[in-house]
Amino acid sequence: MGDVVRISCPFTEALVTEGARPDGEVALRWPWWSADPDCSWFRWDGSVVVDGGTGPDSGDGGLFRTDPAPRSLATGDPCRVGIPPTLVHVIDIAHYDPPQETGRLPRPARLVVVLPAGRSYDPRLEEQGESFDPDDDIPLVLEPVLRPYAFLEPGDEVADDTGRAWRFDGPWDWCPFDGAGPREPVWPLVLLARRSCADAAEAGAAVAGATRTGSHREEVARWRAVARAEPPVFAGS
Repeated sequence: MGDVVRISCPFTEALVTEGARPDGEVALRWPWWSADPDCSWFRWDGSVVVDGGTGPDSGDGGLFRTDPAPRSLATGDPCRVGIPPTLVHVIDIAHYDPPQETGRLPRPARLVVVLPAGRSYDPRLEEQGESFDPDDDIPLVLEPVLRPYAFLEPGDEVADDTGRAWRFDGPWDWCPFDGAGPREPVWPLVLLARRSCADAAEAGAAVAGATRTGSHREEVARWRAVARAEPPVFAGS
């Protein structure tokens, strides 16, 4: 969570199975998924609904675009579908064991949920953003742009400059061992423990070097400038 990435997908030939609806969506058949013969609760007909960027909620997801635009597409028309390079930030990652049954193959073992740059996560909304399976057959291209606190890993234990000990569960999720406030660490940081570490000295030096200057708030500000959004949870707010 928190990663800012540029996502794209090469435009590929598709066939419209239902022309433009009043809400701007179209249904089409693309080449990337197949029906799951072992799924008993849902029989997928091969169609995928795409808003093409013209729906009322297209800014809240709708990564895929059609060429030509949906408004000019009728049932039976050929078109192209893909994702132009789009800056997004990750708001959630879900893992499934066993993989989800969706009626389609491959079955997703994890889903990444993203919002476009310029949109902030709103905890009052039940559903937002768009999810994708990074391991399925769609030829997505994911280009890392920014990872806040890239020098730490979830589960790391660190001490800050005031001597307080913390567990890092993500850039927006800092847990002080003393349970007191303020709930943001004071740089520089010292790595105390890492669950999986081939070279503890090297990892510790990387954390110390990265936090020699700057602050938690500056790290958040750097993310805000790139994502043009507010963090889902900001301990310092």
